[in-house]
Amino acid sequence: MNFNFDNPYTSTRIPLFARNVVSTSHPLAAQAGLRMMLKGGNAVDAAIAAAAAMTICEPVSNGLGSDAFCILWDGKELHGLNASGPSPKAWTPGYFKQKYGAESTPPKRGLDSATVPGAVGAWVSLSERFGKLPFADLLEPAIEIAERGYLLPTVIQQKWAAATDELKSQPGFAQGFLPWGRAPNVGELFQFKAAARGLRAIAATKGESFYRGEIAAALERFSSQNGGSLTAADMAAYKPEWVKPISKNYRGYTMHEIPPNGQGIAALIALGIVDKFDMASLPVDSVDSQHLQIEAMKLAFADVYKYVAEGSSMSVTPEQMLDDAYLTSRAKLIDMKKAQDFKAGNPVKGGTIYLTAADENGMMVSFIQSNYMGFGSGCVEPEFGVSLQNRGHGFSLNDGSPNIVAPGKRPFHTIIPAFLTKDGQPVMSHGVMGGNMQPQGHLQTLVRMLDYKQSPQVACDAPRWRFNAGLEINVEAAMDKGLVQGLADRGHTMEVINDSYQDFGAGQFIWRAGNPKVEGYVAASDSRRDGQAVGF
Repeated sequence: MNFNFDNPYTSTRIPLFARNVVSTSHPLAAQAGLRMMLKGGNAVDAAIAAAAAMTICEPVSNGLGSDAFCILWDGKELHGLNASGPSPKAWTPGYFKQKYGAESTPPKRGLDSATVPGAVGAWVSLSERFGKLPFADLLEPAIEIAERGYLLPTVIQQKWAAATDELKSQPGFAQGFLPWGRAPNVGELFQFKAAARGLRAIAATKGESFYRGEIAAALERFSSQNGGSLTAADMAAYKPEWVKPISKNYRGYTMHEIPPNGQGIAALIALGIVDKFDMASLPVDSVDSQHLQIEAMKLAFADVYKYVAEGSSMSVTPEQMLDDAYLTSRAKLIDMKKAQDFKAGNPVKGGTIYLTAADENGMMVSFIQSNYMGFGSGCVEPEFGVSLQNRGHGFSLNDGSPNIVAPGKRPFHTIIPAFLTKDGQPVMSHGVMGGNMQPQGHLQTLVRMLDYKQSPQVACDAPRWRFNAGLEINVEAAMDKGLVQGLADRGHTMEVINDSYQDFGAGQFIWRAGNPKVEGYVAASDSRRDGQAVGF
């Protein structure tokens, strides 16, 4: 790909060119991964070290109680890992209706929003199957950062402070995240010694202490004491699942995502719809180009929100949802002059962190882990510093929903790593974090790279839009005012947002520039967070 590296957008970042690369949303985590490569480790070792460090460096977005997903190229083929955790065995619709009345979902915060955390299981599974270094070595940087502390950066501090009022009364939150009774200020030292204890126990036992040992027991006590239902038996029963990625061809390339229970299929549906149009004939930041992508994304979400759940609960298959003839029929619904509120079709015939790493031997890792909403459930087990996600809020309590809560079931998930190949060979590991912005970010950045030849950093820096519901669209303040007005003239309900952190996602990209031992990679890190791409 002959990219145009000229950047017309406001940015504080430049592309990184190197043979061994780690890109994350916090510099200390990126360097933790790089330390593993300098120690003789591979891209998987680097990704695990970076992921562990991120639980400390960006706790607003992830923690030891996160879930995770991964797509990786091992040098010969592509692999997918679903490390999202299931619900506790006690969870039924009746359980929630008895405690919370006629709600449509489990609660947003608190212990009854937390499912079994899967991220630690992802680290162990990846290390056992593909890693080179001893597992304990991979957690050394994270332990050091948690023990000694680090000075709080700007973007993370803003989100930390914003979450305080809502979460300060949740069990363990103030003890873990409000030193001095408040959020740390920019440049203040934050230490998380409880998490350092947790990381040491995980390192020493290859995760056994987390799922079948002292941490699992501590989580059961913590849950029981605070009205939750998570048990050590729930923890012990958990194991990540290796899966085959789903894919869709686009402009001669193939885009890969993790199959449901995640929303990655939304990006593939949108790409399959956009593929029916000659995007390159439309100027990159024109009203036509952006309107078309917005409408394709709306069509994708209409189907995803109706049909996607854990695979065994779906009434349609991913293959049916991605069928080319079906997507052609959906593409015909787009009116280039008018915004629409699309409904689901019938495809039946008859607070997340993302990181990526790649090494000179050709291994490429696309990895994402998340507490879901900022600080997740808000609940922090105090002895080992396990900040629990709130993925249970993604379940439905409505009869007939494929995503209705049940014991041991995985909820609908928003976090999605992505991977691009061409002719069966790796091209790019990438992802864009931020709730339902993730498939929208995948679509927008990929169209910019493949249709408009913008480099990964340029595509990353370009102003983004975000579809919410109905005709509602958020746009970044940096977006051209003429473009914003043009979209409004077509019926989109536009709102300009000045906060880019969650509303418009944040991405990391590693594009293979050629033979990794010779040319290496070009990497990009999103300026919407505190991150960095590093390499050698």
